[in-house]
Amino acid sequence: MCLGIPGRIVRIDDPVRKLATVDVAGVRRQVNIACIVDPDHPAEACLGDWVLIHVGFAMSRIDADEAAATLRLLEELGEAQAALGGAAERSPDER
Repeated sequence: MCLGIPGRIVRIDDPVRKLATVDVAGVRRQVNIACIVDPDHPAEACLGDWVLIHVGFAMSRIDADEAAATLRLLEELGEAQAALGGAAERSPDER
């Protein structure tokens, strides 16, 4: 299974090499935007775009609503995992 994390492009670092900085829930990383660049949407036009990121590549553009919904779901999954992790650490008598 592949997981794409939503992020927003906040800076175009190198339009020739197609590198940009994205913000993912407050964490900024440089990613390759070659997969979302085309003649109708050059690198410079990607500033502000919401994208799905996988292994350092922006794989597709998404709208802000889809990005927000995905980020909420990922947060809920993290909370569920934390709760399950706490349950696993308790002894069977405490469960």
